Amino acid sequence: MTGPSRATLAVPLAIACATLVACASAPAPRIDAASAAVVVDVPAIARPAGETPAWWYRSGAARAAGNGAMGGRAKNVIVFLGDGMSLTTVAAARIFAGQQAGNPGEEHLLAWEHFPATAFSKTYNTDAQTPDSAGTMTAVATGVKTHIGAIGVSAGGHNDCAQSRGNRLQGWLALAADAGMGTGIVTTARLTHATPAATYAHVPNRNWESDATLPDAARAAGCTDIASQFIDFVRDRGAPQVVLAGGARAFLPAEEVLPGVRGKRRDGRNLVAEWQALHPEGAFVHDTRQFEAARGASPVLGLFESSHMQYEHDRDRGPEGEPDLEAMTRFAIESLARNDAGYVLLVESGRIDHANHEGNAYRALDETVAMSRAVQAAVDMTSADDTLIVVTADHSHVLNFAGYPRRGNPILGKVHEKGDGPALDALGLPYTTLSYANGPGYPGASATQPEGPKRHYHAAKGVVAAAGRPDLSSVDTTHPDYMQEALVPLESETHGGEDVGIWARGPGSAAFRGTLEQNVIYHVIVQATPALRERLCAIGNCDPAGVPVELPSLEAGRRGSVPR
Repeated sequence: MTGPSRATLAVPLAIACATLVACASAPAPRIDAASAAVVVDVPAIARPAGETPAWWYRSGAARAAGNGAMGGRAKNVIVFLGDGMSLTTVAAARIFAGQQAGNPGEEHLLAWEHFPATAFSKTYNTDAQTPDSAGTMTAVATGVKTHIGAIGVSAGGHNDCAQSRGNRLQGWLALAADAGMGTGIVTTARLTHATPAATYAHVPNRNWESDATLPDAARAAGCTDIASQFIDFVRDRGAPQVVLAGGARAFLPAEEVLPGVRGKRRDGRNLVAEWQALHPEGAFVHDTRQFEAARGASPVLGLFESSHMQYEHDRDRGPEGEPDLEAMTRFAIESLARNDAGYVLLVESGRIDHANHEGNAYRALDETVAMSRAVQAAVDMTSADDTLIVVTADHSHVLNFAGYPRRGNPILGKVHEKGDGPALDALGLPYTTLSYANGPGYPGASATQPEGPKRHYHAAKGVVAAAGRPDLSSVDTTHPDYMQEALVPLESETHGGEDVGIWARGPGSAAFRGTLEQNVIYHVIVQATPALRERLCAIGNCDPAGVPVELPSLEAGRRGSVPR
């Protein structure tokens, strides 16, 4: 293609124009009053060379507007992100939950599976078929696809600090804060981990969580670590009002400041103390007792673990332990609902991903069911008339659901097709319904566990080839610590590259349909929430139809910077 022509996205042309080439131009943006669909002019490009940040933003806006997102009138937005929640994980967790309730399981539905709107999300990064959580969440949070490992910046060098400083992107958390809305982050992962970090930080490499992991070259070029950027975000925008997460170590100096927590910072800064100085009226909490005592306080910062929060299966449920995802979700909604201007809340079930990486299906499914309880809490506490709830995943995993198990067969068990005995493979050995294509569940001997079935947690180092498949006849594969067999030995199971699901209810949710590029999620949220899109229009980022189509500047939208 020699030069940029113009293409148009409209609802009737959504499929034909999916590649944004060979579509006729429209004379001007226009609104279809009957469907709330809006036609947005988008340049045709040669891909991937022409995929600039501005193009990703505009093309995402076009698809959302074409699907009718501009018709939404959401006051509040809650985004639930199941990290690594593949469609296989959802299907297996559905059965797992149903069987826990004493039913066959297949007929069960998780909370979000009752939602009226569904779609598929294409998760690839700009430089990777199989993505990571940083680039994918940046697409969801900013409307722009980017490279693997990128946090809040458009595509560029993975360690190029200087370049990244010119590539910083504005996300909906900052936009909501600038619009006067309430904002919150709830996650079972570290606050500095990829998913939550993508809502407030800007680095080309997700590993720069504290100054201890920030390269000298990046520091010299003016980059700062993710934890310190969180404090900068709080200082600059007075948000978020509610933060409940793990990951205290990145915020504390290299000494034991909190019980059982030794910080990692080398610069001597205590970022928790800095947060408290910014919010002397606020509450910092580190365990369930403090969490419960903080009800009614605002703002609230909770950091419950040195690293990630505990798996739901392993969680300390006492007063010195930590709350579950449902309790944190309820807390956040109760707090943010006091803002008459509405709110935007991210809730991440971060440890679905970690359990899959560790080759342990029990914990992956258990974490997914815990997220279902949190989603149901949000449904119970809000109205579909004014609150858009979106449930999705950032990427998939290589969990397999296979064999021909009979109806009601234990999802974590061995395959039984009929009769009393298990189904056998070609070697005469039983096998499980769930397995992994790769990961630490490979049955060969390692430096830490002998040949045969592996138990969680398995550090798969020094692995040797297995003599064959293990005999599972006397192995309880439903045990929470049983690790499903993996075909390819790896220290950590990998992500998968297939599409993930999107489920939604509330104003604007009908725009989630078909197969969407992942960055379109941002645009549906922004277009369906008047306070967000009006903020972008106020700083000159909208077309004549009021659709935010121009890539916003990170600085332009800050509170007080709108031209009067």
